[in-house]
Amino acid sequence: MEVLLGKHWHSLPEEETLVIYETSREKGLDRFEVETRLDRFGQNVIGGKQEQSLIQRFFMQFHQPLIYILIVAGVVTAVLHEWVDSGVIFAVIILNAIIGFLQESKALKAIEALARTLTAEATVLRSGKKHRIPSPEIVPGDIVFLQSGDKVPADLRLIQGRELQVDESVLTGESLPARKKTGTLAQDTVLADRLNMAYASTLVTYGQGTGVVVATGNRTEVGRISELIAATDVLETPLTRKITRFSHLLLYVILGLAGLTFVVGLLRGFAAGEVFMAAVSLAVATIPEGLPAVLTITLGIGVSRMAKRRAVIRKLPAVETLGSTTVICSDKTGTLTENQMTVTEIFAGDERFEVSGVGYQPKGVITFQNRSEERGETMALRECLQAGLLCNDSLLKEKEKRWEIQGDPTEGALLVSAMKGNLSDEDCHQGYPRLDAIPFESHHQYMATLHSRGKGAPSLIYLKGAVEVILDKCSAGLDASGRKVELDKTAVVSEMDRMAARGLRVLAFAGGEGLPEQKILDHEDIVSGLTFLGLQGMIDPPRKEAIAAVKTCHQAGIRIKMITGDHAATATAIARQIGLSPGADGEAPELTAVTGKALSSVSDEELIELADRSAVFARVSPEQKLRLVEAIQARGQVVAMTGDGVNDAPALKKADIGVAMGVTGTDVAKEAADMVLTDDNFATIEAAVEEGRGVFDNLTKFIVWILPTNVGQGAVILVAVAAGVTLPILPVQVLWLNMVTAVLLGLMLAFEPKEPGIMQRPPRDPKTPLLSRDLLVRTLLVGGLLVGGSFGLFEWELIAGNSQETARTVAVNVFVMVQVFYLFKCRSLTRSVLEIGLFSNIWVWVGVLIMLILQLFFTYLPGMNWIFHTAPISAGAWGRIVLVAVIVYLAVSLEKAFWKKKMSRSGTA
Repeated sequence: MEVLLGKHWHSLPEEETLVIYETSREKGLDRFEVETRLDRFGQNVIGGKQEQSLIQRFFMQFHQPLIYILIVAGVVTAVLHEWVDSGVIFAVIILNAIIGFLQESKALKAIEALARTLTAEATVLRSGKKHRIPSPEIVPGDIVFLQSGDKVPADLRLIQGRELQVDESVLTGESLPARKKTGTLAQDTVLADRLNMAYASTLVTYGQGTGVVVATGNRTEVGRISELIAATDVLETPLTRKITRFSHLLLYVILGLAGLTFVVGLLRGFAAGEVFMAAVSLAVATIPEGLPAVLTITLGIGVSRMAKRRAVIRKLPAVETLGSTTVICSDKTGTLTENQMTVTEIFAGDERFEVSGVGYQPKGVITFQNRSEERGETMALRECLQAGLLCNDSLLKEKEKRWEIQGDPTEGALLVSAMKGNLSDEDCHQGYPRLDAIPFESHHQYMATLHSRGKGAPSLIYLKGAVEVILDKCSAGLDASGRKVELDKTAVVSEMDRMAARGLRVLAFAGGEGLPEQKILDHEDIVSGLTFLGLQGMIDPPRKEAIAAVKTCHQAGIRIKMITGDHAATATAIARQIGLSPGADGEAPELTAVTGKALSSVSDEELIELADRSAVFARVSPEQKLRLVEAIQARGQVVAMTGDGVNDAPALKKADIGVAMGVTGTDVAKEAADMVLTDDNFATIEAAVEEGRGVFDNLTKFIVWILPTNVGQGAVILVAVAAGVTLPILPVQVLWLNMVTAVLLGLMLAFEPKEPGIMQRPPRDPKTPLLSRDLLVRTLLVGGLLVGGSFGLFEWELIAGNSQETARTVAVNVFVMVQVFYLFKCRSLTRSVLEIGLFSNIWVWVGVLIMLILQLFFTYLPGMNWIFHTAPISAGAWGRIVLVAVIVYLAVSLEKAFWKKKMSRSGTA
């Protein structure tokens, strides 16, 4: 039996399945066999892979190049007996580790949430008697009974059913409940079309059924998804990849410069101990101690901003990742659509009608197609609407100012369309009370109801169902005035094909007369002689906000791809309505859906090409969603994946950023995602992308601002050693510069508002380095001017006969003042400060003011002079310091103007 657990159960006869599992319809399993199988297969629960211990996960937070650099800095400052500075550095390291540990702990709840989906009770047959047991105790071979409201406890091969309907949206993405049946199916039938199977974690919405358990726990379809989640490696985000590369480069540069300093010092004849301390000073000078803290705080500010726009961030790097997104893979149902079936077209009396309004709210009108006048009063239309209202088992209720359907969504849509046609549910049922009904059965493909028209009058019969089945029972039709006419079946089929081509689900309606005082309705009563009343076409319509959001994303250079478990025709129709385009150039050639069946037969190389050129993927399985995300990433794209069901969880985790729906999303999807939308609105993703781009801009501004300082500090020490002169700045002064200016000046760039046109530019190329060529040139320019200015004024003071303490105080203040002036140039990397607004970020001014006050303390307070080896300086020295800062400001202005003019000439501005 163990070997047979992977069989295609949907393709096997029911009796063969029972024989394989050595069970029976009449008795089920006996108690001894249950205990044996429980020992053999384990409990019916989902388990994840072996997790790291809490201590292991905490210490893994330190396994990052940038953290290595900071640890070195902390150790070096401790060696220098600068205990306060060393403590600050290690405090930053530990704070970052704690934040990362807490974020990772939240992500690991995904498997736990998935396991909770199977925790329920089920009715089983054992030793010939029914028992109600906890679902973890179910074993393969158990006979399970299902009824409306039950959660399916394991994967079942159905052996009996009566009007059984199961909501499988969490597993397949299908928006409508699946109507189940018995019998065998082809072996290559895709998951969403296996109507003789019921899968664990899905919900029975209607009818009853019986099935034999063929898989439990991790062997179920939802269990396989659990293993996909557990096995899926979380990709680094664009930000973490760039920071990692930047950190590696910085590490090599620091070690190289420190080694060069040591060698040069020895060659110059300095003592080994003195040269070593100079190398240590250079290392401390070039390490940006404030970078991790500013990185975390900047991302935190982005989290706060996005929460106000209804996007909750679960993992900090996700803020920036959205800003770098090049492709958004979106689920259809409930994300791009309303998740409410709506009748949009009606064909009755040889006339076409359009129905306005969206969802279950009964607001809208019925009009002639392509005309403005209303025609809700035509008899043929009225009969079609009344048939949909009376041949119906669902209810439409208003609850807390929100309309909800109790029952089948398709029937709910018919109730709403009838109300839009001015029919009253209460009046119709009172006027034509139901006497009997034939429920919908998959092998009959119709539902029929019998209604009374008063004492002595012939009873009234209504049918709804598949178009071909209903037409076969009709011998006449109605014209617009309600008179019987000859039925043109070819025209009806043509109308059905036209509606279906637009992705509509089409139902046909018919009516007839029964006998007076008839109380029972049989299939024989409706074999023929009925009157065709019309067609109603419905669809889960797209969100209006989603249409606008897709357009904005295209303008921002972001491609949208729909990946859904729904039918290909429906997916294609919705894709056309929301304006999806398969091409990266925004053109929209003929849009066609690629099905899961087609995906299963292509190689990985072919899939990469197919994923790049196609925009709609329908009837896909969880594994295929995962493969599609990987295929798109294979070409270097940054992928955001949206979803709400259990079936979306592996792809959500694998994507660069997973986006879950907060209202309709399952716990599994939310725990696997990086971001949760509190309004389930695709338009919120557009807002999140905008915020993410702003965060990346501000992080880049900070790095462009801080690097010249570190380059300049290291270069000053290297030049001093090479020239054989006294160091212009000491390690303790370097630490003051790096920590205080990073927080009071650099951090203020995190509060910069988003620049105009941020959503009109293309996404940042994932392959582009953190610093572009022009920004590297700017870094070297400012760093070089800092070296010249600080070293020059340091020597100026010594020549003037001032002490080394005074000269070093001047050199330190050169760095601070240049950083203050350069800060205003970094508020925008391309625009002038006047273009973006001198006071648009008031926090910059607050930071500058506090920094200048602290620098005065640093220069003139005796206590600070003693700690940092500084001394008071003259007014003339301040004048020379400001002059150097102004020169740097003007040089950067000219450099920005040069690059802007060059970009304008090349047409890339």
